[in-house]
Amino acid sequence: MEKNAATATGSERLTGRIKGRGTPKNDVGRFERLARVAVDDGWDTAEEEMPLRRTHVTCERVTKVVTRNTSPDVPFDRSLNPYRGCEHGCIYCFARPSHAYLGLSPGLDFETRLIARPNAAQALEREFMRPGYAPDVLAIGTNTDAYQPIEKDRRIMRGVLGALQRFRHPVSIVTKGSLIERDIDILGAMAADRLASASISITTLDAKLARQMEPRVPTPARRLQTIERLATAGIPVRVSVSPLIPGLTDHELEAIMQSACDAGAVAASTISIRLPGEVSGLFQDWLARAVPGSAAKVMARVRQMHGGRDYDATFGTRMKGQGTHAELMRRRFQTACKRIGLREHLPRLRSDLFVRPARAGDQLSLF
Repeated sequence: MEKNAATATGSERLTGRIKGRGTPKNDVGRFERLARVAVDDGWDTAEEEMPLRRTHVTCERVTKVVTRNTSPDVPFDRSLNPYRGCEHGCIYCFARPSHAYLGLSPGLDFETRLIARPNAAQALEREFMRPGYAPDVLAIGTNTDAYQPIEKDRRIMRGVLGALQRFRHPVSIVTKGSLIERDIDILGAMAADRLASASISITTLDAKLARQMEPRVPTPARRLQTIERLATAGIPVRVSVSPLIPGLTDHELEAIMQSACDAGAVAASTISIRLPGEVSGLFQDWLARAVPGSAAKVMARVRQMHGGRDYDATFGTRMKGQGTHAELMRRRFQTACKRIGLREHLPRLRSDLFVRPARAGDQLSLF
């Protein structure tokens, strides 16, 4: 049916909860002309009788894979994403609205209808071979997780790392996935030359809460083990206590930082929860179902940190928030860093080692 005043607020809810998924809501993207609306037929089908939503992956051949940005809020100007959508299903993920640009829902589609870029490594090498390319740190995992479950079989990230290693190009990775341990051989060798670092995101130490918020992410304890294994291999590791959710997980800030330090992390960072576009409605629906007693408090504090709105995209404050509670979080974080012995930034990676490997048919250099 066409969107109109009566249907624009409708939504497709497949059931009260989809096993292993972050949300049962699958509202159409904001750019679509038509809307889907679920209708109760009176049969009251039990949740366990509902079909599972399987992951569907399509492939996208890319000619360019490096994304440039000029945001003053992030310490990098280029990034790479091997996948669109993320099977981890984190309910709070700020990247969910990007699926609307594909004509898909930021809800369940974002978790189940994924797009893989199998030629990402080859596209990256072409970018590096351009005469005007100037190397700097490439950030991976800034939108969707490169080590989400489908990477185990697709191995796209493994290929990308191989290209980075051949060109001796610096890379910084953010992930919640323990699958990064598979690539310790490459990352360890690169880290020895200050060409690689990793950030492991831990939102909570409460396994039950993590399971509800991040249904297909390794447990918090497993992520701490990943920090330990990366650190043991000589890879600088930062714990990212992100997103920090006021009224729900913010009380765990120091405990997460201490646990990560004990596991071998040398730095820490934190970003307040961001609820752009469709994420706000998805997150509030999740709050009402998962932690109804805390829902009002959480959203009140979120709005307090964003000038009375669910989200304020203003540069400089969108990741930190504003107001009394945001300032308190900043002070707690800085104090914890000093007390625990964590840096606020990882050591700067090197860009001066970049080299373009000789290819078959290239003329050998005389010097």
